[in-house]
Amino acid sequence: MLGGISIWQLLIVLGIIILIFGTKKLRNVGSDLGGAVKGFKQAVNEEEKDGKPQAKVSHEEQPNTYDVRAEEKKAADSVEEREERK
Repeated sequence: MLGGISIWQLLIVLGIIILIFGTKKLRNVGSDLGGAVKGFKQAVNEEEKDGKPQAKVSHEEQPNTYDVRAEEKKAADSVEEREERK
């Protein structure tokens, strides 16, 4: 069957899970998971109906980074220029 797992082994595992967590907690987990899947499907369908993405990422802005190596090179070049002037 499923890679050598029989139906009896699945039933035993299911029984152990029910004993550990209880039916109420498993029911809550199932309903939460179902609600999440339903919400995901609705979001996907809304996006398909609109035909446009909900969020747009722009790569036009320059990142705010600091290049230490370039700064060190600039400092070293200015030191060399001062020594050449002397």
